[in-house]
This record gives sequence, structure tokens and C-alpha cells, in this order.
Amino acid sequence: MSDCSHKPSASGSCSAEGESQESQFPSGENLTQRMSRVKNKILVLSGKGGVGKSTVAVNMGVALALAGMRVGLLDIDVHGPSIPKLLNLEKKKIEATESGIVPTGFGDNLKVMSIGFLLQEQNEPVIWRGPMKYGVIKQFLQDVVWGELDFLVVDSPPGTGDEPLSVAQLLVENGGGVQAVIVTTPQELALSDVRKSINFCRTLRIPILGVVENMSGFICPHCGKPSEIFKSGGGEQMAREMAVPFLGRVPIDPQVVEASDEGKPYMYHYARTETAKAFGRVIRPILEMESIKASSETQTKEDASNITAKEEKTMRIAIPIADGKLAMHFGHCEQFALVDVDPATKKILKQYFLEAPEHQPGLLPGWLKERGADVILAGGMGSRAQNLFAQNGIKVVTGASCEAPEALVNAYLEDTLRTGENICDH
Repeated sequence: MSDCSHKPSASGSCSAEGESQESQFPSGENLTQRMSRVKNKILVLSGKGGVGKSTVAVNMGVALALAGMRVGLLDIDVHGPSIPKLLNLEKKKIEATESGIVPTGFGDNLKVMSIGFLLQEQNEPVIWRGPMKYGVIKQFLQDVVWGELDFLVVDSPPGTGDEPLSVAQLLVENGGGVQAVIVTTPQELALSDVRKSINFCRTLRIPILGVVENMSGFICPHCGKPSEIFKSGGGEQMAREMAVPFLGRVPIDPQVVEASDEGKPYMYHYARTETAKAFGRVIRPILEMESIKASSETQTKEDASNITAKEEKTMRIAIPIADGKLAMHFGHCEQFALVDVDPATKKILKQYFLEAPEHQPGLLPGWLKERGADVILAGGMGSRAQNLFAQNGIKVVTGASCEAPEALVNAYLEDTLRTGENICDH
């Protein structure tokens, strides 16, 4: 092994210029091959700077690693890389082998790469135009030896410019599987920019895992109680208005600032605090998504003809899903989860996942009846579809929130399922 000598200078000059620089590192695999070994790619985006996006990305990556996931953390903020500082890795040097660039390790399950590792001086500005940024981002995806990963968390700079657009297009075009987490603060100024990030994802057809409301209230360092020195709830309301999932709130905590300045990931060093629990709630749906995906791959990719008949006194609940969660428009979902439950004990007995048939008006009620559904939990459904389900003896529950099937079913069984407006009442 040898230290990598490919260093950008303040003027932006490298050992190669523009996109030709991508051949400077050896690589044993092409981009598609490399990314095919990564199960889930998560873009962490924000419409506005200063909302704590990098802090959320770091603690999300650390939390996933602590949960036993194999995680990569990629910092593509070319002009303001924060990841080395947040992880106390500023003095780390990267190496190149015949297989490619070796990422820096943090703990047992986390691999890290940042443009900050390439800077000769930490205070030196990177003055690059679009082609240079594109070339380096492509290198980080193609030439870094990520290996087998459950998650690749990509920390993007704020806005919808060169870096997020480049990484999004490269991932979509080379294996797909990319989804977005969008970070905001409760204030309307930040929320207006976040709406642009949501529309950015929709334009590129990138599924949105959810919105994180950061700096939501303040945790007193003395009594530990929250106080809304700004406000809270704006991110959740915006997510509801934009019909995207809401992952949770993370409060302002002086310990987060202290940990960040000292290069100590908050989730790693303060795992039992209320703020750490808030981060945990943010990643829980992401972990559930991976669990559901694994279950689907190993057990339930069966044709409907192979589904076991319902046992006597059980109930079968159907849930339209996309990206592991309830699809807000049931007629355009990717899959249906069929969940068998025992109403007496309120326990889940078995789950099946079926590829949804091609969308045709009036098809789904009869299709689900043939597969034994008794209830369908939906985000939105038109009145005609509701009548057709009723004619097929299937109970309809609308206005359910965008959560994992297991969580929705458990809430339904416990009579705690929160339902809101039927967004497709037409």
C-alpha cells in the first residue's frame, strides 16, 4: 500500500483536469459493479445550509453501524467537507491499492470517505467547476473499495446544484436503489427550501425515505426538559402537506455541539440520552425497511398461487407498499404486504409480499379478495374503489400514515392506528 498522492490545491488544480482525472486511481471494478454490492444508498439532502444536515448524516451512519449494519459514509460536500471533523478523522490519510482507494474506518462497521482527506491544508479552499466535481464524485463511487454494504449514506451539500445532481444521477444510472432523507429545521425559511429538495427528488424519481426535523426544541442541560425556543412541528406539517414520510424530530442539545466540535459522534458517546433516542427513532423506519426487504427476498417473493390459505379465525390485512412503507396512493404501489394476524391475541402470524399487478381501474379489489384479504389499510382511496372493496367484503381504512407494514398492523390491532385525511377522496 502507498499513500495517495492525488491532492487538490487551492486553485483547484489536480494531477488531472476535468473528468479525465477519474483514471488516476486504480480500480478493480466499474461503477455499476461497485454499486451493485451496496444494498441501500441514502442521499442526505437539505434545501438550506445550517440545518445540521452533516450532523444528522454522521449520527445516522453511526447509529446504523451500531445496529449491526455494514455502512459507508460518503461526504461529497466539495467546498465544505464536515465529516472528517465530526468524526475526528482530519489527520487521516487515504491509501490506494490495486483494487482502488481504501476508505478510512471508524469502529467495526463504518467506512468513511471525504474530499477533506485529499486536502493538503484543511483551511485551503477548493475552487472547482462542475466537471471537476463530477469527476471526483464519480471516483468516490467507483474507485473506493466499499465492499459489501447494507447502507451507503451520502452527505450532500445544501441545495440542488452540481454535487447532489451528479451523485443522484450516477447512482440512479448505475444500479439504482437510491433514496433520500431530507433535513430541515422548523422555521418556514428552511421549510420553503426543503420543498424544493422534495421536488428535486420527484423530478429525478428518487423515493423519499422521509423528512427529519432537526433543532426541534431545546434540551436543557440542567434539567433535561425540552423547551421550544424556536418552535417545532413545522417539518412534520410540511411533510404531511407534501405527502412524504416524517421520520422524527431531533432537539437542540448542547452536548451535540460539544461532541461535534470534539469529533465525537453523538450516537457513539451519548447513546442513552433523550437526543440519542430521537436519532434512534429517525433510523428505526430505515432499519425496518431493511428487515422487510430481507424478509421479502428470503421468504415471500412468491406468486399468489403459493400463498398459504388462511387458518381458521385469522385475519389477513393488505397494505400497499413502496420502499418498504405504506404507499400513499394504493393504486400505484410497488408491492402489497399481506399480513396474517390472530385478532384474539393481537399477534402477527405471517407476512407475504406480492408484486402489485399492472394498474387497471377496478382490478385490485377482486385481486386482493382472491388472495384472502379481509382488511386494506390505505393512505388514500377514491370513493369508487372503496365501494368495490366493500362489494368484495374487504374493510377499508383510509388516512393511514406512511409507516412500515408491521407498525401499521400492530397499531390497527391495538386500536391506536392514527388516521388522517383521505388524500385520494375523489
